[in-house]
Amino acid sequence: MTIDDLLELVKTYNNNEDDLKLIQKAYEYAFLMHSGQIRQSGEPYIIHPLNVAYILADMHADTNTVCAGLLHDTLEDTAATKAELVSLFNSDIANLVDGVTKISKMNFLSKAEQNLANTRKIITSITDDVRIIIIKLADRLHNMRTIKYKSEFKQKENSAETLEIFVPLAYYIGAYRIKSELEDISFKYLKPKEYKKISYMMIKANEENNAILTEVLHRIDEILRNEAIPHEIKVRTKNLYGIYKRICEGCKISDMHDLLSLKIMVDEIWNCYKSLGLIHSIYNPVNDKFKDYIWNPKVNLYSSLHTTIFGPQHKLIQTQIRTFEMDKIASFGLTAYWDIKKGSARDEMQKDLTNKFQFYKSLTDINNMFYDNKEFVSQVKKEIFSDNIHVYTSKGDFLYLPKGSTVIDFAYKIHTNVGNSLVAAKVNDEYVKDLGYVLENNDRVVVFTDELSGGPKMEWISKTATSRAKKKIKEYNKNKI
Repeated sequence: MTIDDLLELVKTYNNNEDDLKLIQKAYEYAFLMHSGQIRQSGEPYIIHPLNVAYILADMHADTNTVCAGLLHDTLEDTAATKAELVSLFNSDIANLVDGVTKISKMNFLSKAEQNLANTRKIITSITDDVRIIIIKLADRLHNMRTIKYKSEFKQKENSAETLEIFVPLAYYIGAYRIKSELEDISFKYLKPKEYKKISYMMIKANEENNAILTEVLHRIDEILRNEAIPHEIKVRTKNLYGIYKRICEGCKISDMHDLLSLKIMVDEIWNCYKSLGLIHSIYNPVNDKFKDYIWNPKVNLYSSLHTTIFGPQHKLIQTQIRTFEMDKIASFGLTAYWDIKKGSARDEMQKDLTNKFQFYKSLTDINNMFYDNKEFVSQVKKEIFSDNIHVYTSKGDFLYLPKGSTVIDFAYKIHTNVGNSLVAAKVNDEYVKDLGYVLENNDRVVVFTDELSGGPKMEWISKTATSRAKKKIKEYNKNKI
């Protein structure tokens, strides 16, 4: 990896001479500041920030983000100062570098306290500038790609941390490619035997299903061409850690219909539904395997139609149908905005993160409620980073909630006033006797309110799982006093 490699990649989407000069300048400064430092691989340290910047440029990151990737370790590992970065570059780059810099151990009594504070800083940085998280993910990705040079203890420790913190962050901003690679590398070092076993099983699955997938691909391609629908079809392979998790849940490999699937990209939403109808006209669908994530996107704005069909030789094949733009977001999440939104990408990222991503408000609530770093990290893992359920509102919209959530949590998720005036609820068309009724995946919930109800009772707190509900109940009763 050289600076020329990085610049050539940047030129594929940004040929502005001033931007290229700024990236060159950032490299030269990082090279000077890291001079004499060596990685555990034996390489000069500058190789790491170069690779981080390259990962960012591969996402078509803006110039300031690429520069911050090159400079991301200068405040932490060299004599550089933030004021110097502002003077030599600009305040945006300096703020990004400061955002990814660990808090000094001088501020803590123990390593554990420092780690918790830094974990909180990483997680909450998304509320200031999502690009900080993206740089941290690129940093972690390159470190995981080169983790073989670390001791076995550090390999396992870093892999566990990656699965606990960085994989959920990648998921929530929709960066599936980074998420999948981080999962599989972590899996390889945490469970090497299982990793090898599933790798072998996937090789066999590829060999057994390749001819069938190719036949179905060609037939779908033909029917879409006959209807003049602009499209592209690719084979998608499920990542190894995803398969392992399904096995741990009791699912057999032979029952997994999405090990290998076809990804069909078309030009517009209408053609997604038209393509679905055409595919169902030649292959019978499995009715209970259809999901419409276009009408109801996932929590990270993932949008696609999923349908499982009966293919040749009785094989079940999942097909995913989406637009080309949806596919970019499916692969890269918010980072796709650099390509889609161009110059306004950063502002659009932050605006959509704030207004459209359901986890954002939950994170803000938890951050405001918990001063102690240990309690904060624990609650984030429990409420946001753990498995979620999705339930339907009366309008048919999805709401995502942590497992263990109740009707009360649901009501406060809709709106504070709905929670404060909640008096009754129906779940799947039946009244529930207790507002602390625990919801399950795919439940349909209708709540009933009354402004004269007297408001939420303090005992409701013990019947909630979300920080938002607990916070609003406390605020209401405090104000009533």
